[in-house]
Amino acid sequence: MKKRILAVYFSQSGQTKTIVDNFIKPIAADGNDVEYLQIKPVHQFPFPWTIPVFFDTVPESVEVIPTPLQPWKTDFEKYDLVVLGWQPWNLSPSIPFSSILQDEKFKSLIKDTPVITISGCRNMWINAQEKNKKLLKAAGAMLVGNIALVDRHPNHLSYFTIFHWLGTGRKDRKWGVFPRPGVSEKDISGASKFGDVTKEYLREGKWDGLQQDLVKMGAAPVKYSLMFIEKKAGKIFQKWVDIINKFPQKRKNILVAYKYYLAVALLVASPVILAVDFVLFRPFSQRKIKRQMEYYRSVDFREII
Repeated sequence: MKKRILAVYFSQSGQTKTIVDNFIKPIAADGNDVEYLQIKPVHQFPFPWTIPVFFDTVPESVEVIPTPLQPWKTDFEKYDLVVLGWQPWNLSPSIPFSSILQDEKFKSLIKDTPVITISGCRNMWINAQEKNKKLLKAAGAMLVGNIALVDRHPNHLSYFTIFHWLGTGRKDRKWGVFPRPGVSEKDISGASKFGDVTKEYLREGKWDGLQQDLVKMGAAPVKYSLMFIEKKAGKIFQKWVDIINKFPQKRKNILVAYKYYLAVALLVASPVILAVDFVLFRPFSQRKIKRQMEYYRSVDFREII
């Protein structure tokens, strides 16, 4: 029986839209009806970014504060599956994406509906997906699958390449030396393999086991070192936002300080902290680490992990 799918996305560079397109291809080819909904905020977030404008999104993205969206509509009030294409900003869902998840009309649309989240990002998506899970739970949606496509290059290299891409809009090699930024073209086109698996579950309308199958195919990569850094960084980001909220008149100056702090923390402090953890803590926490990694790969949601 033909199914009805809604593909919702926010995309600045076009990468997220292309990922969603490739994921949807085998589902559409299976004879299902697919409708697209592009998230359009009233306030336009420019691409390429300037560095000050990019960092100015920190407080609102970290605290998941919605921005007004342009009017939108869909052809139907209910769908058999909703696919959500998104991206992290500042270890949180991008402001336009978190905004639609808090839109009352959209919450009604996805209530009691199977939802699959699919993202393209630098490499850290865990904190942001936990916020997505919380918002989806509040909306009464059923998260049945999550796919995260990442930049596979080392963390330090991708830090430089992502700012090259964001600042220039060019997905080429910085100075002809650094690797290309963002998700690789191979992985973007390869999103169709996840759609192939999903279409089989869609046919039956039964979703138990989908995420496990997606994980076996590499849909939600969790690397310990990145998980460790991200968990620490998420708490630190919130502390910086708390300072901004306390001194709003100094927002710009605080964000400049935050920018330099972030560079030092990532490029200098994090390798040292990881080395200490590797020697003193990680060997004695293997069971806990395994449980955490399995949880983040899943579609389960718990307030305390």
